[in-house]
Amino acid sequence: MMPRNLDTPSRRLRAGFTALSLSILAACTSAVQAAPYVMFRDPQCGCCEEWAKHVRAELGYEVAVREDRPMAEVKAEAGVPGTLRSCHTMEIEGYVIEGHVPAREIERLIKERPEGVRGLAVAGMPLGSPGMEAGGRSQPFEVVAFGPGGAKVYAAYP
Repeated sequence: MMPRNLDTPSRRLRAGFTALSLSILAACTSAVQAAPYVMFRDPQCGCCEEWAKHVRAELGYEVAVREDRPMAEVKAEAGVPGTLRSCHTMEIEGYVIEGHVPAREIERLIKERPEGVRGLAVAGMPLGSPGMEAGGRSQPFEVVAFGPGGAKVYAAYP
C-alpha cells in the first residue's frame, strides 16, 4: 500500500483559512479587552493622572492619556457646556466624562444608558472628589448629566 500525501492543496488552503480565522478572532478579542479609553488633559495639571488612576483601579479600564490637543477644542467638540468644564475630558463608550466624576457614576451611566445624556461632568476641581483628595478635606459637589436637552443633577456628594 502506498502512503497518502497529506499535503494536498485543499488541505493547505483549509489550514490557512483556519489559521487566519483564529488570528482574526484573537485580534478582535484582544482589541475589545485592551481598548483604551482616551483622557485628554492639560500637561500642566497633576490631578488628572490621579483621577485616571481612580478609574483604572475602580473600573479596571485602561486609560490612555493624551496631551496633544488644545483643551478648549476638545471640550467644544465633545459638547461640554462652558459652565461644566473642568481640567480633563474622557471619551468612554460613546459618552463624555468631564472632570472628577466618581467611577461608580461612570459605571451607572454605562449600565443605565439614560436617554438624552451625552455625558457626565463635575465642574471645577472640588476637594474630596476622585483625584482631588486633600488630607481628608472635602467639599460638596454634584455630578451633572448633560445633553442636547440641557443639564440636570445626576448625583450629589455631600
